[in-house]
Amino acid sequence: MNITKLIVFIAALHGAAGVGLAAAASHGADKMPLLGTASQFLMIHAACGLALAAFLCSVTLNGRLLVGIIISMQSGVSLFSADLISRAYLEGRLFPFAAPLGGSVTLFAWIALALWSLLHIRQKII
Repeated sequence: MNITKLIVFIAALHGAAGVGLAAAASHGADKMPLLGTASQFLMIHAACGLALAAFLCSVTLNGRLLVGIIISMQSGVSLFSADLISRAYLEGRLFPFAAPLGGSVTLFAWIALALWSLLHIRQKII
């Protein structure tokens, strides 16, 4: 499977999960804050994953690094959201520090993406 197609697949799953969680949050007032947050993170990063997959098709330099950044971002969001969902439905964490770990991975992926783009702006090569 082409890595770009895998990124699109994961983004599509994030989008579907985000919509489903938004619907679930609207019906469960006690679970709404956790599910609403997970939904927002998944929806935003679904769009980001699709945009980055499209951008990846035009990248000629350091494409592997960009793939690593994208996969890290998607993994971090998945872990963060899974922990929030676990708290809402299973009334417990996925595992200790799952949400902070997922959030940190996502945060560092965004920073890495910013640094990657600065490197390419400076070199004027994409």
